[in-house]
Amino acid sequence: MKNDMLKNILIWAAVALVLMSVFNHFGGNTQNTNTRLDYSQFIDQVREGQISRVNIEGPTIRGVYNNGEAFTTYNPGDPGLMGDLLQNRVTVSSQPPEKQSLLLQIFISWFPMLLLIALWIFFMRSMGGGLGGKGGPMSFGKSKARMLSEDQVKVNFNDVAGADEAKEEVAELVDFLRDPTKYQNLGGQIPRGVLMVGPPGTGKTLLAKAIAGEAKVPFFTISGSDFVEMFVGVGASRVRDMFEQAKAHAPCIIFIDEIDAVGRSRGVGMGGGNDEREQTLNQMLVEMDGFEGHEGIIVIAATNRPDVLDPALLRPGRFDRQVTVGLPDVRGREQILKVHMRKVPVAEDVKPALIARGTPGFSGADLANLVNEAALFAARLGDRMVTQGHFEKAKDKILMGVERRSMVMSEAEKRLTAYHEAGHAIIGYLVPEHDPVYKVSIIPRGRALGVTMYLPEEDSWSYSKRKLESQLSSLYGGRIAEEIIFGSDAVTTGASNDIERATKLARSMVMKWGLSDKLGPLLYEEEEQHGFLGSSSRTTSVSDETAKLIDAEVRRVIDENYKRSERILTEHRDKLDIMAEALMQYETIDAQQIKNIMEGRDPGKPADWTESDLATPSNDSKEGDDSVEAKLDDTFDTSADQDPSAEGHPKHS
Repeated sequence: MKNDMLKNILIWAAVALVLMSVFNHFGGNTQNTNTRLDYSQFIDQVREGQISRVNIEGPTIRGVYNNGEAFTTYNPGDPGLMGDLLQNRVTVSSQPPEKQSLLLQIFISWFPMLLLIALWIFFMRSMGGGLGGKGGPMSFGKSKARMLSEDQVKVNFNDVAGADEAKEEVAELVDFLRDPTKYQNLGGQIPRGVLMVGPPGTGKTLLAKAIAGEAKVPFFTISGSDFVEMFVGVGASRVRDMFEQAKAHAPCIIFIDEIDAVGRSRGVGMGGGNDEREQTLNQMLVEMDGFEGHEGIIVIAATNRPDVLDPALLRPGRFDRQVTVGLPDVRGREQILKVHMRKVPVAEDVKPALIARGTPGFSGADLANLVNEAALFAARLGDRMVTQGHFEKAKDKILMGVERRSMVMSEAEKRLTAYHEAGHAIIGYLVPEHDPVYKVSIIPRGRALGVTMYLPEEDSWSYSKRKLESQLSSLYGGRIAEEIIFGSDAVTTGASNDIERATKLARSMVMKWGLSDKLGPLLYEEEEQHGFLGSSSRTTSVSDETAKLIDAEVRRVIDENYKRSERILTEHRDKLDIMAEALMQYETIDAQQIKNIMEGRDPGKPADWTESDLATPSNDSKEGDDSVEAKLDDTFDTSADQDPSAEGHPKHS
């Protein structure tokens, strides 16, 4: 802070000095101690005897009156001046003119301009590194890669958890960078490029840094978007400059994040290719072919969209190896939590294994956010340690959204929401192969008036037909409960999200996953068509007869599970009433209370319930129909063209 203040003071002092020099040079000295006298007046005063002495320096004449007052004038070249002075008894003295070299005269005259130029260069260097330096006005073609020396990279493999297979894949890169002759003596060549593929937040960048940290080599990092500029050829120039820098610091690692920004397939998409991007990609292909394995340069790139990359970029000789960095399993999540818990003071009751089980589908970034939210909860409450309760609150906030206790709900709407959520919970509890019910709440969170949360006992990588049908049944549980209790005319829009998800799930079962006996194990593909301004629509590339059969099968699957849910809730009407009353009283009930109700016992109080947990409305606002329910039992995205097991964690509603 003090250094910045001192720097600013020096800068403004230099500016003031320059302005004063320029003003004095061009404006002249306006404050003279001597009186300026015209030459004609000077001659008249000499002849009148008013001047006692003068000093002549070239054309400049400085003199003194009889009364001691000084004056200055200039000789225009009068040859009779000396005669007039001597005739009128004026004392005359003189000095030889000061001789200055031509270079010194030029320097003195140009000094203010040189000072201005120096000051301009100083400001340019302060803002961007000079004319041709990094970030300067002439640095368009310079690489924007940021280099971290071997001492600056503090990350190692101990900081990377939950990606054991990926670490094994890249371990030999570290070995090669440490001792390349071990492989070269046997004729082996290390991969020139390694492409890391995986969902966002899984630790691809962290793993690349860990490789550099373990090998103790320089680490160049850049984003794919940093290459491409408005001017054609700039990106290619930056690629050349980056590889030249890397060769000067070899052995080293070049890490390109989000390489799909520059490595997309050429000539694909609307409107053809982009000249600048394609030239940049071409230069990258040439550079990766231009260096040999013995140079010790390894290019590591990361992307979560490998399907859009150009095939020439993925061939052997460029990116020889692809490393998949996927979402961690329950054991991996536990290890990641332990890594992030080193940074916060955790209490003895914190169980990382239990938290890991309750966070299926979380990435490393999600788990880091979970630990941070728990620490914020502890700080907000004034606690010195982060407890298991703080982690539970943080998990509920991430999975279900922030509680909106200030929102006012009428008693009738609150009761309808309680029956709706109780219907979801009872169906989820009774149908086979459904994830256990973890928590039910009628406290508004985010856009939802209430939430029913299911928590799997273990990670699932595939889904059976029975499990998917149970999911369908539980989705309709809320709407059916409203219809049974309040009548068909009182059914609300709260089930709109449930209906949408159930329809997508049923269509995927019939069209993608081959779970229909009539249509068989065939893929009936849906094509997405892009329109003007990015609008899109989906069309089914099947015959009209097959389309009718698909619609009939989707209807049959939904009707069967709808009727099953209706039958279950009718048979357990008493439990539906008890669970709704418990929700009206406690607002949130946990798994143990749900189990007590379903086994015919008194539900009791939630384990962490206090009287202060009841909602305390503070305004008269009322949520409209836009607050549709967004329950969190959707553990997979049925709209994705992939297996449901590949989806993220339940926070996606």
